Amino acid sequence: MLQLILIAIFLIALFYYFGVKPMYHWKELGVQQTPAVWVFGDNWKNILKLESFAEMVKRVYDEVPGVSYSGMYQFTTPTLVLKDAEIIKQITVKDFDHFLDRRSFVSEEADPLFGKNLVSLKGQKWREMRPILSPSFTSSKMKGIFVLISDCAKTSTEYFLNKNQDIVEVEMKDTFTRFANDIIASAAFGINIDSLKDQENEFYEMGKKAVNFSGFWQRIKFFGFFLFPKLFAMLKIPLFDKVVEKFFTEIIDDNIKMRKEKGIVRPDMIHLLIEAQKGKDKEEEENQAIDNGFATVEESDLGQKSKSGFKKLTNMDIVAQAMIFFFAGFDTVSTAMCFMAYELAINPDVQKKLRDEIQETLNECKGTVTYEAVLKMKYMDMVVSESLRKWPSAVAADRVCTKPYTIQPVGSDEKPVHLAKGDVVWLPIFGLHRDPQIYPDPDRFDPERFNDDNKGDINLYTYIPFGVGPRNCIGNRFALLEMKVIFFHLLSQFELVPIAKTEIPLRISRENINMQADGGFPLGLKRLSK
Repeated sequence: MLQLILIAIFLIALFYYFGVKPMYHWKELGVQQTPAVWVFGDNWKNILKLESFAEMVKRVYDEVPGVSYSGMYQFTTPTLVLKDAEIIKQITVKDFDHFLDRRSFVSEEADPLFGKNLVSLKGQKWREMRPILSPSFTSSKMKGIFVLISDCAKTSTEYFLNKNQDIVEVEMKDTFTRFANDIIASAAFGINIDSLKDQENEFYEMGKKAVNFSGFWQRIKFFGFFLFPKLFAMLKIPLFDKVVEKFFTEIIDDNIKMRKEKGIVRPDMIHLLIEAQKGKDKEEEENQAIDNGFATVEESDLGQKSKSGFKKLTNMDIVAQAMIFFFAGFDTVSTAMCFMAYELAINPDVQKKLRDEIQETLNECKGTVTYEAVLKMKYMDMVVSESLRKWPSAVAADRVCTKPYTIQPVGSDEKPVHLAKGDVVWLPIFGLHRDPQIYPDPDRFDPERFNDDNKGDINLYTYIPFGVGPRNCIGNRFALLEMKVIFFHLLSQFELVPIAKTEIPLRISRENINMQADGGFPLGLKRLSK
């Protein structure tokens, strides 16, 4: 009997230490916090599918109003939610050396395909890799890849034109995922695919398998990485299926071998990474008069490599970077396209104005659109910028404290917050973008927020669809170019219209970890009369 009592006391003490005590972390530091639930923190509604992850971000942002920062809990991990633009700037840019890392939940040993990519790398490894990769995403490099993107966009548009129907009913998520798949296959992996014609091609099927976290066990595994990171690392549980890893690794290895043997040069990511693998220095980005767009995040010069500190890429390094590029493009960018398509369909006045600009641009280009012409389209950029404000694909981003740091109080009732090494801070992107104090009437789709008269009033640290600071999304130019080019070609031939299956208003799905619409994105492509 005594033994049972002792075991019970031990278990209760264990539960309290690991599941209850962490929930008072911010309160003990004098920081206002959310009413988190033991063990599950602020994720409990998300786990029970009572809210989406985006809704969770908005809830924790709103639950503690009128403060510059507040505390929340990702399961048992205390997380500081940053709400003040100046504090966000201070932490992500000015004092970046104190917040060098992002929180990674899959170790390099368990899954090298995920653990070696730029998003997951930490400290010196990140410092070495970022400047190797960043020249691959400059405006000049995007100009070279523009032709590949435009060709894929024309092929996709022609596919629907060939159906010869007045209104083609499509699931936009499927359509844009296939489009993004073909672009990534071409621009990152060096192979040509037409996924709308060849619906079950292996590249597309493997892509779906790689990004699918909607299944029960996949969802459990995903949350397990957050709850038990050390256990999962020790057991070497990978994020990607071994079949997926083998498929993409072999594609890259074979491609690199063939190019080196036959001297093939193609304007894509593999070529740029092979050049980096050889140790060739990259040219600096030339000064460009073209504006890349409001949402573009300029590359920081922090942490640039020295000539003596060059890191040579292995084939696995190249596979890992290409894979995260695929991971982001296949799901994240295609989802951003879906939300923009939905907004254009239910806002026909915006769509008409955008189409007028497209037609004007086509006339100026004599029917053949150029890279420079797309980037000069002001209203296109306004529509894309507003879509990314209202529906950011990344609803939150984190930073990990790498050196002890103190956040000085802003409000009179706030105290200094002393952060220790390993503490996590959060950029609540979805909350910032939907804050009525920052964006009046935030649920309204209004591209005029980003016109020449208004965009100067937007604080760049409260508009962060691609993150902010040196650890921003390295592929932001590529993503923006993809979005602009596909809508340029699509809207030159079709009008996006709601159909019977279109849910208005749109609701965010609670079934998926990533941003998706409940019921998908069914829309109609109405052929334009010439």
